[in-house]
Amino acid sequence: MNNIINFSNVSVIRDNKKILKDINIDINANENIIILGPNGSGKSTFLKLLTRQIYPSYTDDNTICKVCDQTVWDISALRHLMGIVSNDMQYDFNFEITGYETVLSGFFGSIGLFTNHKVTDTMIEKAKQMIDFLEISHLQNKYMNIMSAGENKKFLIARALVSEPKILVLDEPTNNLDIAASKKLKIILQKIIAHKTNVICITHQVSDIIPEISRIIMFKDGQVFRDGVVNEVLTSKNLSSLFNIDVELMKNQEGYLII
Repeated sequence: MNNIINFSNVSVIRDNKKILKDINIDINANENIIILGPNGSGKSTFLKLLTRQIYPSYTDDNTICKVCDQTVWDISALRHLMGIVSNDMQYDFNFEITGYETVLSGFFGSIGLFTNHKVTDTMIEKAKQMIDFLEISHLQNKYMNIMSAGENKKFLIARALVSEPKILVLDEPTNNLDIAASKKLKIILQKIIAHKTNVICITHQVSDIIPEISRIIMFKDGQVFRDGVVNEVLTSKNLSSLFNIDVELMKNQEGYLII
């Protein structure tokens, strides 16, 4: 399957206002992408379209809104194609559930494990493999509500990956993380990409861009502002226009930053 996302003339309206305006985006397999934009630019709404939480507000003969070549998805089936770590999940899992149980819950798409869930030996083995892969086995019996934000995030990523999705979608991945935790998370993302799972990262942070990212799509005022390869689109001029403030882009060994 070459085409993961195919959006053409897609709009979303809320309270008589177009939150997304005639979006045209194609995302192919093997692309690692940053969706970059300020708060209120339409990034979160775009994420909900990806995850099929919402659909376009209206359609006509020119509207296409497909994920993995399908217009309508059963959410449980979509988990095997797309792993999701949204910003809200850290709040959803802020209770006495262990990291290990959190990872297992990914097989069921649930917030926790329940008596009707039948955990198989295969699920247990896959959960342990993913926990080992992310190097968090020493934390697996710790409750999510007493973990650091960085620890919590790693288990949510493991939860998203147990179904072996083709693509991992991350919403503001370094939100609430300190410098050390952010750096460790980016190393984990590099490891995930190296093992042939592609990443779409939705963020307002230029510092979230790692070398493996091949494409950047900038959102502004509900529209695609710029779209292209990172070294062409990510410029001081474009960032200044995107965030409506004069900034200078700098690059060092750690990645990108703006001043």
